Amino acid sequence: MNQQKKKSCKIRRSIGFITISLIFGFVISVGLFPVIAYGFIIHNFLYFGSVFFWILLPFLIYIGLVIALCSEILISGFFIWLFHVQYEPGMYPYEFRNKQAFKWILICSLYTPFRKIMEIVPVGGVKNVYYKMLGMHIGENTLVGGVIKDPCVTSFGKNTTMGEYALIYGHITNYQKGMITIKKTVIGDNCVIGAGSIIMPGVTIEDDVIVAAGALVTQDQHLKKGCIYAGVPVKLIGKNKES
Repeated sequence: MNQQKKKSCKIRRSIGFITISLIFGFVISVGLFPVIAYGFIIHNFLYFGSVFFWILLPFLIYIGLVIALCSEILISGFFIWLFHVQYEPGMYPYEFRNKQAFKWILICSLYTPFRKIMEIVPVGGVKNVYYKMLGMHIGENTLVGGVIKDPCVTSFGKNTTMGEYALIYGHITNYQKGMITIKKTVIGDNCVIGAGSIIMPGVTIEDDVIVAAGALVTQDQHLKKGCIYAGVPVKLIGKNKES
């Protein structure tokens, strides 16, 4: 009976991996169409044997790479937005047959490669557009400079700054128990999240809060309005005079 159950689990896992791979391949393939169109235009309007072409070649390659990057980012985001691939907060079994876990795995497959690229390559306003497509709320005049692990359960208010290398989690995976816990993280208005700080799932940060660089905000912690927090884990160290 146990062997049959294990075999059934392996089959479901294989089907899940194949499904995720096919969706990923489809989205990436669609994202290549603008690059193909760009190459077609270059091929038809420029003579490859001319000196003019070779002078322009480095610039043409650069433009092609920019088109490829922006196209892949936006089309993957559009796919997630179009089919509303967003998971909800809760505790779920880490397996493909669970709807919420499947959505999380699918988004990880589509989002993680481009998140890594955006950490290296500056893409300007495309980044915020992409995050919003993935379901993240971003208020006006807010700068998201760090890493967002789970955009669809992360929310930023207005006039908030997140420093470089700061990290916000929305999930905890327990492989030993085969469970994934997803929690919403909310950051208010006029906040500063210091560079290199880490915010764990389920955190609520009220308005006018400053989190010092390198700080650790632990799971489900609630940071009060107009306060300054620092340390590992964070502790209240003062009041924000500008609040």
